[in-house]
Amino acid sequence: MLLLSQNPVIAQCSLCTKTAQQLGEKPAQGLNSGILYLMLMPFILVGFIGYRWWKNNKDVEEQQ
Repeated sequence: MLLLSQNPVIAQCSLCTKTAQQLGEKPAQGLNSGILYLMLMPFILVGFIGYRWWKNNKDVEEQQ
């Protein structure tokens, strides 16, 4: 459900917001996209590790 929302996200600290306002609209959008991209990578990694752990435990329980 979270992935279906189309609300704009502002992922900046106050200092980055002031800098982005000085740069203009397009660079500010690029800065937001970059921050969200960098924030997403650890979540994907943790999710993948959690899935593999769960799958491994499930396979071990089925063998017993």
